[in-house]
Amino acid sequence: MERRDKTNYYLDLAEVVSQRGTCLRKRYGAVLVKNDEVISTGYVGAPRGRQNCSDIGECIRAKLNIPRGERYEMCRSIHAEANAIISASRDKMISSSLYLTGFDIETDAYVENASCCSMCKRMVINAGIEKVYIRDTKNTYRMIEVNDWIEDDESLNGVFGY
Repeated sequence: MERRDKTNYYLDLAEVVSQRGTCLRKRYGAVLVKNDEVISTGYVGAPRGRQNCSDIGECIRAKLNIPRGERYEMCRSIHAEANAIISASRDKMISSSLYLTGFDIETDAYVENASCCSMCKRMVINAGIEKVYIRDTKNTYRMIEVNDWIEDDESLNGVFGY
């Protein structure tokens, strides 16, 4: 058996982390890594102590027909990237890498063109994270230099997304 490359290894970990997610629509998992050491993980779920969508049996965004990439304030959950950042110390996040996977429960496939939403991008920038790796298929991924998000400030051109 061929040894798994390191990037896909960390993306595999993010995928396992995503299985703890409580969103009824998407499973996202995030792993923060620095110097080949996992420093934090995060998955999509409601704030501690609050009921998850999986507990109440419905997604308010789906119920209200809110399109992807819009009205995240209506979501009960905290995104995987945000949960990973919240759980790590800033000194460890500086120059780290974030590994992110997204799986669409409804289509039973990886989220097409997955990326961080504009709010999570701002958190990634402020955390000092250097690179973000995003899984496209079981064996392929994209690498984003966070500095590109700083230089190409989407908030100036009105293009937001997830």
